[in-house]
Amino acid sequence: MDAPSPYQRVLLKISGESFCKRGEMGITPDSLSHIASEIVEAAQSGVQIAVVTGGGNMIRGADLSAKLAIDQSTTDYMGMLGTVMNGMALKERLEQLGQPARLMSAIDLPALAESFVRKRALRHFEKGRIVILAAGTGNPFFTTDTCASLRATELNCDVLLKGTKVDGIYSEDPAKNPDAKRYETLSFREAVDKQLGVMDITAMSMCMEQNLPIVVFNYQDAGNIRRVVQGEQIGTTVSKNGAIQVATT
Repeated sequence: MDAPSPYQRVLLKISGESFCKRGEMGITPDSLSHIASEIVEAAQSGVQIAVVTGGGNMIRGADLSAKLAIDQSTTDYMGMLGTVMNGMALKERLEQLGQPARLMSAIDLPALAESFVRKRALRHFEKGRIVILAAGTGNPFFTTDTCASLRATELNCDVLLKGTKVDGIYSEDPAKNPDAKRYETLSFREAVDKQLGVMDITAMSMCMEQNLPIVVFNYQDAGNIRRVVQGEQIGTTVSKNGAIQVATT
């Protein structure tokens, strides 16, 4: 039997890349099924889970603004709609797997999703539903990382879990420097001072101010979402009082 989780409620941030194969765009069936089944397995531990979806597999607002020479406010809103599409697909697949879920949007799309209301989201947790949070903060120029830190704070989550395609935070890009060191623990201040790119500065500052720990881990490895939800030490933990600790393996 698995040990009880130290968390009651977590927020899982997944990028748009979670929904497609490397180098591709849109949503691929295998990728969607993988991320959904991993979330369902984690939810079976009894921990309440909120999910913030990115939209980079659909549209990247800043990049599209430069290519089309149109205002970034417009392309950022287009990117928000991309996160809604990801959220819709994830909700459907979760429910096909027998896991109740609700999609909540920061912009009003009544035909597609519930509008985000904090107390309604908390009620969904009580009913055993996974809450998928789409459309970012509902404002341009704010990333989905900032949305994750904001919603995790609003919903009284115990930790923010950031799923990535690498197994934690490194001193340098491990793809460019094979000798880069992986950290097991860091403080918020060290992560900012070393410019390690954990999250954008707005998101990081909110987590630091609210004393909300962040765990950065590889979501692709089977069972990792369940393990991190249950409090296993995988990836890198960033916290207020965490000191630099380099992984030994």
